[in-house]
Amino acid sequence: MKFSDLRTGLLFQKPKSNSQSPFERLFEIFKELITHTSGAFDEAIDWLRELDKEYGLTDENYTIDDFIEDLLDKGYVKAEIKPDGSEKSMGITAKTEKILREFALKQIFGKLKRSGLGNHNTKYHGIGDEISGELTNFQFGDPIENIVLTESIKNAQINAGIDDFQISEKDLVVEKNHHKSQMSTILMIDISHSMILYGEDRITPAKKVAMALAEFITTRYPKDTLDILVFGNDARPISVKELPYLKVGPYHTNTVAGLELAMDMLRRKRNTNKQIFMITDGKPTCMKLGINYYKNAFGLDPKILNKTYNLAAICKKNGIRINTFMIASDPYLMEFVEKFTEINDGSAYFADLQNLGSMIFKDYNRNKVKRY
Repeated sequence: MKFSDLRTGLLFQKPKSNSQSPFERLFEIFKELITHTSGAFDEAIDWLRELDKEYGLTDENYTIDDFIEDLLDKGYVKAEIKPDGSEKSMGITAKTEKILREFALKQIFGKLKRSGLGNHNTKYHGIGDEISGELTNFQFGDPIENIVLTESIKNAQINAGIDDFQISEKDLVVEKNHHKSQMSTILMIDISHSMILYGEDRITPAKKVAMALAEFITTRYPKDTLDILVFGNDARPISVKELPYLKVGPYHTNTVAGLELAMDMLRRKRNTNKQIFMITDGKPTCMKLGINYYKNAFGLDPKILNKTYNLAAICKKNGIRINTFMIASDPYLMEFVEKFTEINDGSAYFADLQNLGSMIFKDYNRNKVKRY
């Protein structure tokens, strides 16, 4: 492995904090590397050693070997026997997989501006889950705990005066609640070869978004559902546990197969709100006709495009909103994306890799609206 390979698609800055222990400082870097290497422990450690040589991350009191021992002792990695039984190798544990999801969520949410409570609302008011910040007159049946005392007392002073102060029902003000709706989301991740072409790593940011979104929904909106699928020549569902190990392949972009599988998965969901988040960097170049593949990597093929547009229309008819996040800025793709989005009445974003996560999270919150 060449150190120049490490620089491709990964920005490294030497940790500045002195408050962390040597293990904590290395562990922060390790989490980035293990995601970047799709869970390949030996490769991640090789990269860590190269970084250590250039930036002096360790000293004689705490070495990379000490760090590996601590990873084992703390249960972050475990020794595994290779499938052929030839030798032992190291792999990350379920504990580390969970930490990687939390790490991705923290990274992405660190870039988001807090918008206060009620960020996941419907347009309907009543006995809901989140306070909206909007005030209204008290009505019979409103929860007593929603009464805003300061505003209610102020009204009583205005209406009755200070000398003859008394508070009545007409003085009471409550803060409205919003109903939170349940949402079923399919996250489609492009794993075609173009996701790592031209020296740009596009798959790692996509993986981080998927891990963060999974952790976000599990911890904050447990009644929502998130399913993940990947699409190249074909499409297949993957579990959250598989995300750290996700790799691209020598594949074309079969958007048709991805949409068909997403629709099939959403058909089984009972939630009213259904949506697809599609992360891709290229045009559809492939679809299956019977048992054979029809492929065209050059230009925008009318046969493939028409099938893709047709699925966008079917999704709209079934109330499935498609949100496309195009992590490429090729001008000739814009016409396709704009028409695809117009047919579905969805959303389209031309996102750079740094802003991909924040854009998806903002769109998730914005779309979580109950439809009647």
